[in-house]
Amino acid sequence: MDFETVMPVLRRLSLEAGDAIMEIYTSDDFDVRAKSDDSPVTAADEAADALISAGLKAAFPDVLCVTEEQAASHSQTADSFFIVDPLDGTKEFVHRRGDFTVNIAYVENGTPVRGVVYAPAKGRLFFTQADGTTVEETGDFDKDTVGTVKPLSVATPDNNALMVVASKSHRDQATDDYIGKYGVKDMTSAGSSLKFCLVATGEADLYPRLGRTMEWDTAAGHAVLLGAGGHVVRFDDHTPLTYGKADYANPFFIAYAPGVDLKAA
Repeated sequence: MDFETVMPVLRRLSLEAGDAIMEIYTSDDFDVRAKSDDSPVTAADEAADALISAGLKAAFPDVLCVTEEQAASHSQTADSFFIVDPLDGTKEFVHRRGDFTVNIAYVENGTPVRGVVYAPAKGRLFFTQADGTTVEETGDFDKDTVGTVKPLSVATPDNNALMVVASKSHRDQATDDYIGKYGVKDMTSAGSSLKFCLVATGEADLYPRLGRTMEWDTAAGHAVLLGAGGHVVRFDDHTPLTYGKADYANPFFIAYAPGVDLKAA
């Protein structure tokens, strides 16, 4: 795969999807439509998915695209494929907390090697460059021209004073019990795949997830973290989290900066 060609397409599609999502997010009748069958979440999901899917098919017609919104794609498999969550963070969207993201990744032989995570309400855009390194872009987010970028690298953790990030909407006692095994300086919470990005930027050292996720929830954030020097492993045996699994379901996992002394499950 020619990533010099791939990455500008993924970046542009994520920005266009973000525009479609924000049009619904900022609409005057948001609250009313959120309580109807045709909720803004559903409308935003479908609009973003249609845009991304069409764009990927046009640019890369021979590459499988697995997307949350198209159940037929969940039974298809390939060694290399795109995987998409057009709107990750439904609860954040509904409650206007802004921590929702557009996620597009490219998986190769079980590893998400390139990805884009765009949080349109927060104005944060993270992506892997063609060479696999991760940057955060700032600026106006022109669709065709990359603005100023900042290379990202995970922090060097202090195991006596770790910064931990956890889910806003899916926090539970099991997660708190596991976090309690570490020397924690402070904790923060974030929605959607932004948790991976906070580890990638060095704003957090550790993100444990003891709950159900699907591969489209995690692939883009995983790619962003890998490109910043981080790791994502299974919770049970600390082996690398892989992709292309049966039904695209993930086990529990831990995302972290190298140097964190991982505790047993």
